[in-house]
This record gives sequence, structure tokens and C-alpha cells, in this order.
Amino acid sequence: MEGKVIAVSISEKKGERKKNTDKVYLRENFGIEGDAHGSSEWHRQVSLLGIESIDKMRHLGLDVNPGDFAENITTEGLDLTSLSIGTKITVGGDIELEVSQIGKVCHDRCAIYYQVGDCVMPKEGIFVKVIKGGWVRPGDTITVKRE
Repeated sequence: MEGKVIAVSISEKKGERKKNTDKVYLRENFGIEGDAHGSSEWHRQVSLLGIESIDKMRHLGLDVNPGDFAENITTEGLDLTSLSIGTKITVGGDIELEVSQIGKVCHDRCAIYYQVGDCVMPKEGIFVKVIKGGWVRPGDTITVKRE
């Protein structure tokens, strides 16, 4: 299965929309340098969400864009929720990621939830650990390794 990176986004604080940037550096066993969620202390180092999920919210009337659901990497062409924990992913050919969590529990309702009564990140976002780092840019190819 192959897809591509649509956007890369970071934020300085947790719990806020992320800002798009032209590239991010994924550091091994840490996450994205300069992002509030980067840490070797936990398994949710980097978050991914498909543009297809963002489009669902757009169809409900929301003006949302990549990064607005606090995802680090917005993808296209991958069914992220079909992946299982432990699945290996490569980005740009060299970067290696491992799926560590599918979805999440939202303890606090975000602004998106209050606007439309739903949010896609808890159900359709995934989290990965960085096995081998490097630079990620929009347009990079994402390949899911099937074992």
C-alpha cells in the first residue's frame, strides 16, 4: 500500500492546532523536533491523519485544513485505520516508523467537536514511533510494509 505526505505540521504546545511547515525532522525514538508531542517517554511520538478524514469534516461544513486536528503528518491514499499495531511504514524511502496506536480517547472535547458534534482524529488518526529518523516533506512517498 502506498500513499503520500500532503502536509507536515508542528505546535509548541499540546492541545492546539498545528501549523504547517515545509519540512520536519523525525528523530529516532523521539518524534518531531520542535513539536510539543516529541518525547522518548511514550509511544505516541508522531500522529498521522488522512486528508480523506479532513474532507469528511469539510463536507459537514467545517473550514478545516491539515494540522487543524493536531496531526503531525497529513497523508493521502492510505487507509490508516486498517493498519495494525506493529505495522512498519517507510517515508521518503529511508525513514522508518512503527504503528503504536490506532485512534485515541479524547478526554476534553475540542473546538471541532463542539462545532459539529464529532471529531475524526480519535477514530481515524494513528500514532507511530520513529525507528529511523530523517527529514519529511510534503510530496514524500509513504509505503506500508506488509509482512
